[in-house]
Amino acid sequence: MSIILHKRRKGCNVWMGSRHMGNSVLNAVRLVPPNPALLDEYAAALRTGWSPNNEQDMSGEHLAAIAADPAAFLAEFRWAPGKTIRVADGTMRQRLPDATYWIVDDAFCGRINFRHVPGTVDLPPWATGHIGYSIVPWKRRRGIATAALRLMLPIAAAAGLDRVFLTTNPHNIPSQKVILGAGGVLDGVLPNGATLGYWIDTGGG
Repeated sequence: MSIILHKRRKGCNVWMGSRHMGNSVLNAVRLVPPNPALLDEYAAALRTGWSPNNEQDMSGEHLAAIAADPAAFLAEFRWAPGKTIRVADGTMRQRLPDATYWIVDDAFCGRINFRHVPGTVDLPPWATGHIGYSIVPWKRRRGIATAALRLMLPIAAAAGLDRVFLTTNPHNIPSQKVILGAGGVLDGVLPNGATLGYWIDTGGG
C-alpha cells in the first residue's frame, strides 16, 4: 500500500493525491475549497444526517443557512479576523486562522479543516487539534480520509508548522487507523482521560 501525492498545481487551489491498494486504484482524491459547483452534493449529504463536524451535529444548521443564502453560506468558510465560532461545549470562541476543504474523488466525500495559532504548534484548551475531518458514510473504509489527511500536511507546513496535533476517541478504531496511516505517533491520553492525542510531522520547519 502506498500514497502518491502530486504537487500542487501552479495557480490552482486544489491538492491532489491517490492511493493504491493492491491492483485496485482509488480515483484521485482532491481537496477543493467549498464552492457552488459542489453545494448541491454537500446539501444532499447533510440531508442524510451526515455532519461536517464530528463533535456536534451541524446538518440542520447548515441546511438552513444554504436555503437562506447559498453565497453567504460559502463565504462563511473563509476565515477573517474577528470571526467567532461555536465550539463543542456550546460557547462562542475567537475563530483561529483556518482553512476548510471539501474532499472529492468522483463525487463529494466529506470535509477536512486545518486551524492553528500563527507562530506556534500550541492550541487553546478548547481546540481539540489542528486538523479535523468527516467522511460521508458511503465513502468510508476506502482510504479517502487518510489520503485527505496526508494532503493537508503540506498545507500545514506552508503555514509554518513542523508538526500537527490530532485527537480521537480511544474507541474510534477507524479514526486511529486514519491517523496512523498518515504518519501519526501516539503522544498519550489527554488529561480528560477520554481522548487520545497524536502528532504527525508535516515535513516543514
